[in-house]
Amino acid sequence: MRKHGLALLALAALSFGLAQGPITVGSKIDTEGSLLAQIVRLVLEQEGIEVEDRSGFGTTSVVRAALLAGEIDLYPEYTGTALTFFPDAELPEGVSADAERLYETVKELDAERNGVVWLGRSPANNTWTIAVPEALAAEHGLTTMADLATYVNAGGAFKLAASQEFVDRDDALAAFERAYGFEVRDDQLVVLAGGNTTQTATAAARGTDGVNAAMAYGTDGILAALGLVALQDPAGAVAIYQPAPIVRGAVASAHPELGAILDPVFAALDEATLAELNGRVAVDGESPAAVAEEFLTARGFLR
Repeated sequence: MRKHGLALLALAALSFGLAQGPITVGSKIDTEGSLLAQIVRLVLEQEGIEVEDRSGFGTTSVVRAALLAGEIDLYPEYTGTALTFFPDAELPEGVSADAERLYETVKELDAERNGVVWLGRSPANNTWTIAVPEALAAEHGLTTMADLATYVNAGGAFKLAASQEFVDRDDALAAFERAYGFEVRDDQLVVLAGGNTTQTATAAARGTDGVNAAMAYGTDGILAALGLVALQDPAGAVAIYQPAPIVRGAVASAHPELGAILDPVFAALDEATLAELNGRVAVDGESPAAVAEEFLTARGFLR
């Protein structure tokens, strides 16, 4: 009887240790992903939660697979990206362009199918876009993606620097092509490893290998500094992309306080704030951790 009691105590202690072990925080390999991961890490550590930092873990497919496999416990994901995780789902019409409905839809689908918990989202829309040099935009009247389509279809010089993900995903470049009626040929593409828009934007600004357009995001802080302008998407070809921390269900159950800790922080990350913080990393060369700490301290999230 005594041995049985000791075994139960040992099992309980083991279970408690697993539940209270470090939370492995990952991110995608772009600037904003690393910044958001550092924000999460610093806030959790302040609350006494041990964190294993795996920021810059990989592309969307890699980091998503790692979460589902339990290699990481939490990472910042985007509502628009999450739509691609459920290709067989019957989605409400127009959901991708409705921030609230989109968030609630992917939150419910991920919980039901994968046991993944979505915490509170940022109000910023970090959607895909294409940016071009200001001089090119002024010379050819490029303000929207429709203007770009007219320019490309007329045979204007065009070479786009982009990530493999932007080129391959049906909800990225292909969505722009369908909505605006143009096609980017293989010889008009320079595909860069990873998804860091600092590389694509720099290539467009410098004209590297003839590049004069760049894959970019709505909250990129580097565009203005490099003299680039983001083209507008009046047709809503691509979805809304609001970032939110997503967590494995077992970890969310073991740490029910995560929402109360992180939701107010992400609510404070509006589009202008994220663009400014991203710019400090991408343009000024500050580390994501230092930028995250200064932001959190200034807003009163770090004591």
